[in-house]
Amino acid sequence: MKLLHAIQTHAETYPQTDAFRSQGQSLTYQELWEQSDRAAAAIQKRISGEKKSPILVYGHMEPHMIVSFLGSVKAGHPYIPVDLSIPPERIAKIIESSGAELLIHAAGLSIDAVGQQIQTVSAEELLENEGGSVSQDQWVKEHETFYIIYTSGSTGNPKGVQISAANLQSFTDWICADFPVSGGKIFLNQAPFSFDLSVMDLYPCLQSGGTLHCVTKDAVNKPKVLFEELKKSGLNVWTSTPSFVQMCLMDPGFSQDLLPHADTFMFCGEVLPVSVAKALLERFPKAKIFNTYGPTEATVAVTSVEITDDVISRSESLPVGFAKPDMNIFIMDEEGQPLPDGEKGEIVIAGPSVSRGYLGEPELTEKAFFSHEGQWAYRTGDAGFIQDGQIFCQGRLDFQIKLHGYRMELEEIEFHVRQSQYVRSAVVIPYQPNGTVEYLIAAIVPEEHEFEKEFQLTSAIKKELAASLPAYMIPRKFIYQDHIQMTANGKIDRKRIGEEVLV
Repeated sequence: MKLLHAIQTHAETYPQTDAFRSQGQSLTYQELWEQSDRAAAAIQKRISGEKKSPILVYGHMEPHMIVSFLGSVKAGHPYIPVDLSIPPERIAKIIESSGAELLIHAAGLSIDAVGQQIQTVSAEELLENEGGSVSQDQWVKEHETFYIIYTSGSTGNPKGVQISAANLQSFTDWICADFPVSGGKIFLNQAPFSFDLSVMDLYPCLQSGGTLHCVTKDAVNKPKVLFEELKKSGLNVWTSTPSFVQMCLMDPGFSQDLLPHADTFMFCGEVLPVSVAKALLERFPKAKIFNTYGPTEATVAVTSVEITDDVISRSESLPVGFAKPDMNIFIMDEEGQPLPDGEKGEIVIAGPSVSRGYLGEPELTEKAFFSHEGQWAYRTGDAGFIQDGQIFCQGRLDFQIKLHGYRMELEEIEFHVRQSQYVRSAVVIPYQPNGTVEYLIAAIVPEEHEFEKEFQLTSAIKKELAASLPAYMIPRKFIYQDHIQMTANGKIDRKRIGEEVLV
C-alpha cells in the first residue's frame, strides 16, 4: 500500500523526524515504524487463523494509538478506533456487532464492561515483543478493510462503516495532491480518532512526512491551556469542524500572531458559516481556507473549494465545492431520478471513495448503497443542489420539519438567525413534546449589545428576521447562553442543547 510504503520511506530517510506529538510525548518516524512492526508480530501471535477480525484500539491521543493502528493493518486486520469518551455500554455493542477478538488498551486503561467478550492487551505488552516484524504480504490489501468507524444508527445501535485501503488511499492521494499540505508540515489533530475527521489530518500528514500535533480533549476544555498549546505547536495545517474554530475565534487573541506559520485551514463535518470564513480571512491573511464536504461512508470528504472574498461575495451560503477528480456527485429526487442543475434533492456520491458498506448489516447496506453506472454509490441523506459544477449542501433531509402545515429546514432558519448583527452563534431546536412540532426555540450566543433586557434583544433580532423569513419560520422562544455546547467530536451537540433549553 502506497501510504504504508511512504511511512516506511520517511522512517528510513528522516528517522529522527517527529511523526506524532501529544501530551508532551513524541514519536519519531523510526520509532513509529519499528514499534508498529513489533505490535503487528504480537497481534499475529494472539489472533491465529485466516479470519481477519477487527481490532479495537482504545484510548484518546496517545502515541500508542497510532502504533496500534499501523500494527493492526500490518498484521492484516482492520482497526476500530474507540475514544475514552465512548461509554462502556456502547463499546460492548461495538464488540458484539464487529466480532472483534482483540482490544488494545493504548491508554493503559481497562474497561470493566467488556467482561469476557474479548481478549484484551495493553499496547505496552504488545511492544514487549522485541525485534518482531511481519511480511508485507500480510498487510491489509487494497480492497480489504483498513479501518471501521462506528457512527450513530437510527435503531439506537451503532453501525460500523468499513473503509478499505483503496478508499483511504484515494482520499489521502487527493489531499496530498490538491491541497498545500506537503513538505513536512505540522498538522493539527483536534478530533478524536473515533471521529473520521481525524483521518483528514492523520494519514495525509504521515504520507507527506509531516508531524501530527494533537490537542487533547482536556486542553480543548481549558481555553488558556488550549491557546498555550497552539502557540508552541508551530502549526501549519489546521483541520477541524467549523464549530471548533468558531469557539477559538471568540477570543480576539486567535489570529496570525498566535499561529504565525498557519497557512492552510481545512473544514469538514458541518456547514461553514460565512461569518466564520470572513473572520478567518481577516485574522489569518497569509492562510488559505478550504471548505470540504463528505460523509463517513465516503471516506471523510469528497468535495472542496478555496474560500476567498470573491466566493463569499457571490452567495449567501458557502458552496462545499467541486467533486474530487475520481468521484461523481449528483442530485436525485425522491424517486431516485437525477435532477438538473439548480434543483434541490438528495446528494448521491459514486466512486472509489465510497465504503463497501456497514459491517454485518446487509439490510442497512442495501438501503444506503447501490451500483450506479458501474460505480459503487451512496445515498447521503443530505439535501443539496449543483450550480455551475459546484455542490451546495443544505443540511440533512431529516432536518426538515413540519410546523402548522409548513415544511421547513431548520438549518435555513439557523442561517438567517446567524446573520443578525446581534448574534454570534445560534442553534434552532424544535419543541415537540408529543411528536408534533409546536414551535421553534433559538439558543443564541449574543454579540455585545446595548440592550438592558433580554426581551429588548429578542425584539431586535426578530425585527431583523422579519426582513428575510416569513413569520411562521421565526422562532417563538429565544434563550441566551455564553457558549454553544459541542460534542467530543467538535460538532454542535444538538441533543444536549435541546435537553437544556427544553427544561
